[in-house]
Amino acid sequence: MKRRGYIFEKICDIDNLREAHRNSRKDKTYYREVKMVDSDPDFYLKKIQEMLANKTYKVSEYTISTLNDKGKERELMKLPYFPDRIIQWAIMLQIEQDFMNVFCNHSCASVKGRGIHHATRLVDKYMKDKEGCKYCLKIDIKKFYPNIDHEILKQLLRKIFKDKNLLWILDLIIDSMPEGKGVPIGSYLSQYLANFYLTYFDHWLKEEKRVKYVIRYMDDIVIFGATKEELHQLKSDIDNYLEENLKLKIKGNHQVFPTAIRGVDFVGYRHFFGYKLLRKSTCKRFKRTCRRIYKRVKNGALMRLNEFCSINSYDGWLKWCNSWRLKEKYIKQLEEALLKYREVYCNA
Repeated sequence: MKRRGYIFEKICDIDNLREAHRNSRKDKTYYREVKMVDSDPDFYLKKIQEMLANKTYKVSEYTISTLNDKGKERELMKLPYFPDRIIQWAIMLQIEQDFMNVFCNHSCASVKGRGIHHATRLVDKYMKDKEGCKYCLKIDIKKFYPNIDHEILKQLLRKIFKDKNLLWILDLIIDSMPEGKGVPIGSYLSQYLANFYLTYFDHWLKEEKRVKYVIRYMDDIVIFGATKEELHQLKSDIDNYLEENLKLKIKGNHQVFPTAIRGVDFVGYRHFFGYKLLRKSTCKRFKRTCRRIYKRVKNGALMRLNEFCSINSYDGWLKWCNSWRLKEKYIKQLEEALLKYREVYCNA
């Protein structure tokens, strides 16, 4: 693949920085730092331009917070809006397509047009081949974001970029994490770097191992096969590849199972041959939420904002699976309360 150069000058271009500010400020216009830049965009964007041109830019300190994600504690690391997030957007405006050019079609998450629905459509498409998808290998990479090796990531970036100034700023951002490994969860650039870190693994699966049916949603991977034996052997080969080439390990909870009996629990849905259902844990939470709201509103009480948002969110999930009975039983009984909420607040 031909490496690309002469990118850094485009990143520093004032029009590119203006577009980066426009994109990064979306839904954040109430932030103090956004208001500061909005008060005199040319002044602040020229300051960023000078930082980059003179190479005086240093990555700011991260604000660290902990998020409990379904029982898992995740450490979120947030950079200031000025200058860091504007700079990351300015970089991505110029190199996003380079990443897209090397991403495989089966790699999803944090990629435009390749979210949950792209992943679930791929599963549906693959499962039309009942014999080829008789068994499923499901794996998850252990502490993926914190274990991304900086030196390996830098070498991978040098496979597609030759612009020394671009590589300087990418190295600077990568090295802002301590201990020589890991990329921060919550940073705009990180989601692309993390996806890119596994992209040559994706190519290895497709081009060397000739795996026909694989979907990767960031570090969650589902692979279909005709026999258990071929999937167990593939899992062993994947172990070796990840450890030798990327210094990563698979979690101990990997599974090989018959697809028809269990279905494939992936990206929020349980996929079967010819239909799919909402994930069991999500379905239970949905039922509990609907019962709790119905108990409160059945005597005429007005639905709360968080309840209104919650029901609409679940309704969005249900639209993409076989859920007619669930909607009839649980959402239909709340239609009057939803309508009343809209009349009082949405039409006010």
